Amino acid sequence: MAEMKIGAEIFNVVVEGPDDAPALMMSNSLGTTLHMWDGQMDALTKSFRVIRYDSRGHGGSVAEDGPYSIDQLGQDAVNILDALGVEKANWIGLSMGGMVGMWLMTHHGDRINRAVLANTGAQLGGPELWNMRIRTSRNEGMLPLVTSTVERWFTRDFLDRNTAAPEKIAQMLKTTPPLGYASCCAAIRDMDQREAIRSISNPVLVIVGKHDPATPPTMGGLIANSIPGARLIDLDAAHLSNIEAESAFTRAVVGFLTSAERSDAKPASAAAKRSKSKAAKKPAKKAAKKAAKKAAKKPAEKAAKKAAKKVAKKAAKKTATRKAVKKAAKKVAKKTARKSTRKSAARKSAARKPAPRKAAKKTAKSKAGGRKAATKNKAATKKTARKAVKNAVKKAAKKVARKPARKPVKMAAKKTARKPAGKSRR
Repeated sequence: MAEMKIGAEIFNVVVEGPDDAPALMMSNSLGTTLHMWDGQMDALTKSFRVIRYDSRGHGGSVAEDGPYSIDQLGQDAVNILDALGVEKANWIGLSMGGMVGMWLMTHHGDRINRAVLANTGAQLGGPELWNMRIRTSRNEGMLPLVTSTVERWFTRDFLDRNTAAPEKIAQMLKTTPPLGYASCCAAIRDMDQREAIRSISNPVLVIVGKHDPATPPTMGGLIANSIPGARLIDLDAAHLSNIEAESAFTRAVVGFLTSAERSDAKPASAAAKRSKSKAAKKPAKKAAKKAAKKAAKKPAEKAAKKAAKKVAKKAAKKTATRKAVKKAAKKVAKKTARKSTRKSAARKSAARKPAPRKAAKKTAKSKAGGRKAATKNKAATKKTARKAVKNAVKKAAKKVARKPARKPVKMAAKKTARKPAGKSRR
């Protein structure tokens, strides 16, 4: 262990491995110390100059009252690298350490080479969960949180088979400064990096625990899908996968960090492959549906326009026909009225001429009867004229609109034929 003074603050930092090897920085989870990585040290120090440190608020590092922020925790890592004269390092972070790693790659991507983000999330839980832990640690200390945390961080099967590893973690939790723990809880509560991580261009390996209730596999899947080219593997473990699945974790990490090409780190499960392929297919499906809808609309719109035009033409024809019939009927009515007027005028003038002697005698004998006959003749003439007008209008209507108006005219003719002839003969 070595205390490193950065400004006025003290950080607990341990550096191991060859001085000329590539640098590798490791960041612990909430409530633990740099010793959570002890199981990986033998393998990692063979290839890397490993830099471990206790995060602010933990172990032997500064633990002033907060709240802290992810920006502050990320800047601590940059300051340690600067103090050691390290320009660029690989990164391994679990849970809170993974959150710090995401911040580093979005704000200081040139300082990080490859990164392993284990059992972590870009946004984690609702504020009430973290507020409850803050209240408990501040008011009652760390002891009430130890048992529930250990049971959440390891599977029941692992707890039944192992006692040493869970007890080691429980001791770390008990000795974590309550103010430091509460201040880091506030940093996690206020963090949301879901959009920011889309800009990351570093090679990234995401590790999830199949049985992790603290940071479920879906959270790791979101990170892997958001970072271009990121790889995802799942391990048979809960939250502290580097301890519960120590061999598999170490093998995956060493393989990823030492591989010649980024593509060497492949997803360990078919489920991970499927989740990524589904995510890629979704936008393609949406685009295809949209295109299909547009293509379907075009012929439908054309057909609708054609149908509308046909209906409009038919309506126009009917309207024109009706207008023509009315116009023709008016003309015929006017002509017939004129003729009937002329005939009645001719009859009147004929009636004024002196009648023959025989007719005069007859007329003289029945002057009163003659007057009545004249009145009757006048009424009959008017009726005849009216009937003639009606017949002429019907005849004209037949000629103008035979096709559209054939049925109505026939019906009108039948009605006229059915009327009794006696009245018109009067």
